[in-house]
Amino acid sequence: MRVSVIGGSTIGPETAAVAEALGERLAERGHAVVCGGLGGVMAAVCRGARAADGETIGILPTDDRRDANPHVTTPIATGLGHARNALVVMNGDAAVAVDGAGGTLSEIGLALAQGRPVAGIDTHEVDGVEAVDSPTAAVTYVERAAGAD
Repeated sequence: MRVSVIGGSTIGPETAAVAEALGERLAERGHAVVCGGLGGVMAAVCRGARAADGETIGILPTDDRRDANPHVTTPIATGLGHARNALVVMNGDAAVAVDGAGGTLSEIGLALAQGRPVAGIDTHEVDGVEAVDSPTAAVTYVERAAGAD
């Protein structure tokens, strides 16, 4: 299945390590990562997924595929700015939020409105988001909630 990973574009090393481990777990379980394609959580999750030979899809806010982080295998240029957030969550069967600010909150809301299960690691507390404490727990939750296990 495809899992949208959403989160902060500026993060510290601890959050980067969590996002990278999440990418690894997703790829090891055969899931493709969908993200916004830029830095922060997006780059870290893609780095982890690629380390495990996973597929990474970056749905970019810009109109240039070359803006994608170097770990994106399939960059999709949109030229939509933050409006591309809807495309990020609609192209996943479930979502995992890691950290994040306003953009992440909008993606959480969009994912929930589309009926996607959402797991959250150190992110916004929102009704409908399953708070988990590890990348493994996040993957287990979205697999079960999306019926992929």
